[in-house]
Amino acid sequence: MKIRFSDAAALATAPLIARLVNQDRLPADVDQVIVEGARLARFSGKAGQLHDGFVARDEGVLRLALAGLGPSDAADRDSAVEKAGAGLAARFLTSGVASMVIDFARSGLTAGQAAALLLAARLRGWRWDAWRTTLKDEQKPSLAEIVAVNAPAGTDTAWVDAAALADGIALTRELVTEPANVLYPESFVERCQARFAGTGIEMSVLGEPEMRELGMGALLGVSQGSARPPRLLALRWNGGAQGEAPVAFVGKGVTFDTGGISLKPAAGMEDMKWDMGGAAAVAGAMLALAGRKAKANVVGVCGLVENMPDALAQRPGDVVISMSGQTIEVINTDAEGRLVLCDALTWTQREFKPKAIVDLATLTGAIIATLAHEYAGIFSNDDTLADALVAAGKACGEPLWRLPMGAAYDKMLESPIADMKNVGGRYGGSITAAQFLQRYIDKGTPWAHLDIAGMVWADKPGQTWDKGATGYGVRLLDAYVRAGEAV
Repeated sequence: MKIRFSDAAALATAPLIARLVNQDRLPADVDQVIVEGARLARFSGKAGQLHDGFVARDEGVLRLALAGLGPSDAADRDSAVEKAGAGLAARFLTSGVASMVIDFARSGLTAGQAAALLLAARLRGWRWDAWRTTLKDEQKPSLAEIVAVNAPAGTDTAWVDAAALADGIALTRELVTEPANVLYPESFVERCQARFAGTGIEMSVLGEPEMRELGMGALLGVSQGSARPPRLLALRWNGGAQGEAPVAFVGKGVTFDTGGISLKPAAGMEDMKWDMGGAAAVAGAMLALAGRKAKANVVGVCGLVENMPDALAQRPGDVVISMSGQTIEVINTDAEGRLVLCDALTWTQREFKPKAIVDLATLTGAIIATLAHEYAGIFSNDDTLADALVAAGKACGEPLWRLPMGAAYDKMLESPIADMKNVGGRYGGSITAAQFLQRYIDKGTPWAHLDIAGMVWADKPGQTWDKGATGYGVRLLDAYVRAGEAV
């Protein structure tokens, strides 16, 4: 969906105009048919309320919509603004109208709030219909552009950053949505290479021979049952001070997870195409940071594998040697994400010497049992980093909930024949997974692990997404970097 800015002349020919209404302040300059209809429909301008109707204009008909912003002095004004933008896009996406004018006159919004409203509209209007060939015309998206009129001064400038964020979220959703026969380690890399061309991002890719030479036995153990070769993708943005150590984001990229020899049940296995949601979030965040020319040095690393159960697949009971030299007894081949991440984390630290590391992974079903689909879990060895990430999540609407770590949980990972097991038993599964990963973090390096298994995919529409990929993680990482830029 395209967003553009225009002067008030666009109102004269627009087929659909949306007005933004503060609570209990129905506009006096709107056709009284619409105003009376709104009153009869109990529309008062509350946050999230929508009302629309048709009025005569010259020899034609104009469709006029009212979107509620809630009280102008409400503490949750930003949330109300997002509801208005997303609600308008959802209502008119398949309406048959190709263009909608949003008139910001007398809305009282700041430039930042106006840009946020447009961002919400663009996010809610995102669809991936590449594989739908039999949609009826009335089911197809028609809304191709939103035209902002009477926007607050500076909205167009604020939109530049918001548009970069929208591009990053769209990339993440695209990667998460694509089926595993289309998106696998090699094609993930190819798609990123095409998308990052000309952005200023430096890219490097390791194949299986390079990873084997580096001793990445944990990651390669996961991929050895698949005909699809693994990849390690590194994306570097140098927007900060020359020579300053970067922040590193590391993403789990299991493009399909059957569970390996520890085969998952058939029911719902199709969902495992989004087991690369952490890597997708890292890629989308890097695109957003480059698009807005973030004043920070950031590296994004994606460990990309497919976990399949062929005759060469690793078996429960196998022992693998990670890049760090630590040995792992593989008790359950379906606990594969931590095996991918541990080598990716080691390589990232040796290659880039980051000042902080944040990894993102759809790592455990246990986190969904704990937090449902309301929060991602955060585990960290550093209170300052954890607090910054929690604050960033709260600011951007991608919430995190911190869970405990401790030496007592390490005992659950003890192996009789290796340095550790890859699972810690029935209880505390998300915590023992985090304890496992912490063993691969260099002493003194601030690190946080985000278990986002409950957040990357939605079975029902949310405020800024339809059913399917949410794009979770992009706004969070961008907000975290943005807060650091302001220091």
